[in-house]
Amino acid sequence: MATEEKKDVEMKDVEAEEKEKEVDPKQAQLDKDQLTFEDVREQMRLVERGVNQKEPRFINRGVRSLQSLRKRVSDGILRKLITAYYPPSSPLRDGLLEYLEEPMETEEDTGSYRPRSSKHSGGGILPELDVFLHLFVLLRLLDNNNLDKAKQCSECLVEKLSGHNRRTLDALSAKCYYYYARVYELSGQLASIRSFLHARLRTSTLHHDEEGQAMLINLLLRNYFQYNLYDQADKLVSKCTFPQTANNNEMARHLYYLGRIKAVQLDYSEAYRHLLQAIRKAPQHSAVGFKQTANKFLIVVQLLLGEIPDRATFRDPILKKSLMPYLRLTQTVRNGDLERFGEVLKTFESRFQAEKTYTLIIRLRHNVIKTGIRMMSLSYSRISLPDIAAKLQLDSSEDAEYIVSKAIRDSVIEARIDHNQGYMQSKENIDIYATKEPQEAFHQRILFCLELHSQSVKAMRYPPKAYKKDFESIEDRKEREQQDIELAKEMADDEEEEDFP
Repeated sequence: MATEEKKDVEMKDVEAEEKEKEVDPKQAQLDKDQLTFEDVREQMRLVERGVNQKEPRFINRGVRSLQSLRKRVSDGILRKLITAYYPPSSPLRDGLLEYLEEPMETEEDTGSYRPRSSKHSGGGILPELDVFLHLFVLLRLLDNNNLDKAKQCSECLVEKLSGHNRRTLDALSAKCYYYYARVYELSGQLASIRSFLHARLRTSTLHHDEEGQAMLINLLLRNYFQYNLYDQADKLVSKCTFPQTANNNEMARHLYYLGRIKAVQLDYSEAYRHLLQAIRKAPQHSAVGFKQTANKFLIVVQLLLGEIPDRATFRDPILKKSLMPYLRLTQTVRNGDLERFGEVLKTFESRFQAEKTYTLIIRLRHNVIKTGIRMMSLSYSRISLPDIAAKLQLDSSEDAEYIVSKAIRDSVIEARIDHNQGYMQSKENIDIYATKEPQEAFHQRILFCLELHSQSVKAMRYPPKAYKKDFESIEDRKEREQQDIELAKEMADDEEEEDFP
């Protein structure tokens, strides 16, 4: 009987522990919202600290937190922040609350919280905090796919920015321009804001707002690429100077856009260099979509240069699925199979057009033909022109003759054409190390390494006035020299006293 009673007691204890472990879902959500509220407040304190101390790094930290916090912020949290930081009679407060959903009856009343910054400038709010909260509201509308309200909210935000000329707003204004353009891009009205972006770029240049310049130049290039206006994009790049102090993300975007412009202009060497630098400057553990897009263009440019991309690129887990059509394309170019090239082009035509690589891939047909001719020159010591036309799927032997002649002139193959008997005679293989080709390849690698070193040196940054820590002032040096002279005199007097007691 004692054992059964003991078991009953143990069972009751286990049930009680399980009940204690059960958490009310509503209470758990409230705790989660409170934690998010505190995190946003912490970032707003950083922004306020950066404004008061004139330290941009604190404001940049707050701006970087937008992406991580936007997934956790809800309408209730935003309403709580707005009612806390704005005075009750502020029109800014009423304007932001209109974009949010109506509060639920069960929502917790949190209007009693008032931060110290809300008393700034006679009951107002810092412009930086105002823009910060406005950005959160705009992100919330974008996440809810409410484009109509997001458009109104973004227009109100950029109007608010035009009324201030504060350097502490540079990082925040750059983000505002980005999401303003993003709203119009999702609405399909990107062309309508082109003049606005040009006007803001001119204003940012006059105000020496380098973060705004970098963002607006990239937004304009993206705007031009959306409508295939590559000539206008090239003119913009030639007329504007991209700031070297821009952050790595904007620099990577700009290099990517430069690579696309150079690729369209047939300058494949420069396009390859810009795209490779863009991939290297991109974040290593994020920005997956950017790296996928940049690698697609890089692979096509490599193929246009006559090079075969490294197979490890296609095996990367992040890139493997998205680069599958480009792997098949690379295989056809490598084998010089014009028939398979046409099949791949037909199969993935819609995908290539959506990714804006179709116009570049069409140019690869000449590379496929050149590769096929090179393989035939290695396989056959002599082959007739009709056979070449049949293997390359050309219309006639005259077309084959013209193509082979151009390949010989461009030093693609070492051969000669017998016009009378109608065949191509391959020459003996020449030792490539007896030519200048290895030297040119080595020279190209050296130039790339030197350019990489130069860019790394330019990207190095130091704390302001850090060089002064290693140098003492004139007064300190004079004082130290005087102390040394006095110490030397004392030591000399001590030695004299010891020598002559």
